[in-house]
Amino acid sequence: MCTACSCSTESESSTATPPSSAQAPQTSTEFTVTGMTCGHCVTSVTGAIQQIEGVSDVTVDLANRRVTVISSSGPVSGDAVTAAVREAGYQMG
Repeated sequence: MCTACSCSTESESSTATPPSSAQAPQTSTEFTVTGMTCGHCVTSVTGAIQQIEGVSDVTVDLANRRVTVISSSGPVSGDAVTAAVREAGYQMG
């Protein structure tokens, strides 16, 4: 069972990449997020960040705790990402 989100998913390495939209130019910003241990955690963080205005894609590298945010309207606000990640129950690292 996942210890971070209490779901029944086994902890494992997982990457979630939702479909990206074809918009240009795009900016990529990378963040470290701690507390993710399973695919459900990845889904929660991805969904929270996707709600930020201007975000067109989110890729999570669970093994390395890295989240890459692609935005179509310039760099995404670090404060907005931090708030979304905290709302989902995780921390910036």
